[in-house]
Amino acid sequence: MRARPLVAVSACVKTVEGFDAHSVGAKYIDALLQAAEVAPLIVPAIGFGAEVQGILKACDGLYLTGSVSNVMPDIYGGPPSVAGTSHDPARDATTLPMIRYAVEHDLPMFAICRGFQEMNVALGGTLHQRVQEVDGYMDHREDQDLPVDLKYAPAHQVALTPGGLLAEIAGETSVRVNSLHGQGIDRLADGLVVEACAPDGLIEAACTSDADAFGVGVQWHPEWNVMDNSFAYNLFARFGAACRDHVQKCEDGGKD
Repeated sequence: MRARPLVAVSACVKTVEGFDAHSVGAKYIDALLQAAEVAPLIVPAIGFGAEVQGILKACDGLYLTGSVSNVMPDIYGGPPSVAGTSHDPARDATTLPMIRYAVEHDLPMFAICRGFQEMNVALGGTLHQRVQEVDGYMDHREDQDLPVDLKYAPAHQVALTPGGLLAEIAGETSVRVNSLHGQGIDRLADGLVVEACAPDGLIEAACTSDADAFGVGVQWHPEWNVMDNSFAYNLFARFGAACRDHVQKCEDGGKD
């Protein structure tokens, strides 16, 4: 067995000193190393197309990170974005086929914030682009004037689905989470089941329903200070265990 399972990690295209760079926040990588105990493989956002199969065949899990950018609305049939909205079409073109591959091949998958939104869109769901402007929903965005520690502080409770995977991991049916986002789930994809909802009813977590592997998406940020939050730590630990199971199945000849 490998010393650590190899996990594909989504990257964003960002401009650094005038040049495009493929970027992943250190907090996402640190959580994988510390809590999931896996080896990260950062996948650049260049729209792999058919090559995604070869990349993921070499990996034991898929990890989809958060980002300030929105999924392109034309992908899910949404209205045009408000002027000034940040997008990352190269990331969309990379992550969406990766998600479909992971579901089709029972590859463990853990999706955070934008990653959860991508997961929903890849499987046929839709998004609210500006949740704060939808009747009945509260403003889920963070206060940009706050220091980072306060931005990522717990924001509200989520109700975990009784009998669901997250309720089992948490050992309770309600937890307080650091949810901060502008986009949100509108219509949940048919291949997903609800795992958590915010007080306003917005879906804040889901898991895959038609795959044997771990496939979880959350709207909050469990990667933040993961070693200081038992629920967040246990989410990553469960993902890491699923990746190690995948390694064992491959070595036993149980995967193609």
